[in-house]
Amino acid sequence: MAFVGRNLLLAGLLLGTAAAPAAAQRVEVQWWHAMGGVLGERVNELVKGFNEAQDKYTVTAVHKGNYDEVINGTIAAYRAKRQPHMVQIYERGFMTMLLSDAIVPVHQLMKEQKYDVDWSDFIKPVAGFYTYKGNLMTMPFNSSTPILWYNKDQFAKAGFDKPAATWQELEKQLYAIKAKGAAECGTSLAGDYFWSLIENYSAINDQPFATKSNGFDGLDTEFVYNKTKVVGQVTRLKKWLDDGVLQLAGTGLSPQQLFASGKCATYVSSTADHGAMERNATIPWSATFLPHEADVAEPRNSTIGGATIWVLKGHKPEEYAGVAAFFNHLAGTKTQVWWHKVTGYVPLTNAAYKAAKGEGYYSQFPTREIAVLQLSRGTPTQNSLGFRFGNFTQTTFALRQEMEAVMTGKKSPQQALDDSVKRGNDILRQFEKLNQGKY
Repeated sequence: MAFVGRNLLLAGLLLGTAAAPAAAQRVEVQWWHAMGGVLGERVNELVKGFNEAQDKYTVTAVHKGNYDEVINGTIAAYRAKRQPHMVQIYERGFMTMLLSDAIVPVHQLMKEQKYDVDWSDFIKPVAGFYTYKGNLMTMPFNSSTPILWYNKDQFAKAGFDKPAATWQELEKQLYAIKAKGAAECGTSLAGDYFWSLIENYSAINDQPFATKSNGFDGLDTEFVYNKTKVVGQVTRLKKWLDDGVLQLAGTGLSPQQLFASGKCATYVSSTADHGAMERNATIPWSATFLPHEADVAEPRNSTIGGATIWVLKGHKPEEYAGVAAFFNHLAGTKTQVWWHKVTGYVPLTNAAYKAAKGEGYYSQFPTREIAVLQLSRGTPTQNSLGFRFGNFTQTTFALRQEMEAVMTGKKSPQQALDDSVKRGNDILRQFEKLNQGKY
């Protein structure tokens, strides 16, 4: 019987009918990212959707820690020639990646792989931030902007419908909310206040943060925010702290918890906090645009936070084809609408925004539209397009340290900002020296 079976198998092979041909092996593409928790789950869903939508490529997403850990790990891996194909890097790492000589520009990749991407459809502050010499250098992924969250009941108890549009009127509201006992404090200081309350404050009020169009026009940029309305903004925040209107999160508490628990009436943070608010808040909350100064007739767009996906050199052509296919999937309107809904990040394209709006999504979830409208407000100026600084993480750390000196009463707002600018400019000069002639 076994002999007959072998002969039948041989006959089948000769006739080409014994078995179906083996499936072509998929090309594997590795992606390192910084999304943990629920956002990490969404990343896995995104990758699964792509992998199941076609049979040529498999994207493997690997969580490599927070943003700092990812960029540090990427540098080490590239030096050891063990780099992934794609890596998620936060916006503060743009100049480091751009001038690293380790990347394949996304516009070049997509053109080589014959994908016709309408880059002009990407939301202006998103595309503009990551564009160099007229071309997009990295694939936008999770883009956000800060908005103002508020407790509807506490504002109503103090006699207000919603937060005022200007800082001056909002200040009156917050003091009234505390005085009338509607809330223990007016606002909690966000952990990323340097981004939301200083950088974005500068953009919205059309204030220069640095020379050379905030670094877009040259590595010889210098910080100047110690000579702008930022001084008054920091002075205002310190006054609020001294008067008990603003609270700092203590040990074991986050700024978000101070708001979500009902202790503070407002909170400024990323639109990407929508998921956490919906899961954790025990209060009737809503959100609105960030305030602007009363003497600013036309508030500008806010700027983005979040990260993009960079493509690294050193891989095979067929693997880059997989990267391009994944990017094409990521930029698709259907994918973008889904990502926007499940994460709170803004849709990257106008087409995705229009699709979400067209299906009535913002009628049901109006606060989800605020970030898009705020980012798209007017035409970006040289002060609101974004911030492009070398060693940006280090200069931000200097600013944060000096701000802590203000909050603890060790320095005046002016002195702290002067010191922060001096320290930051020293760091900028170091980066300029190392990258002379590259930008």
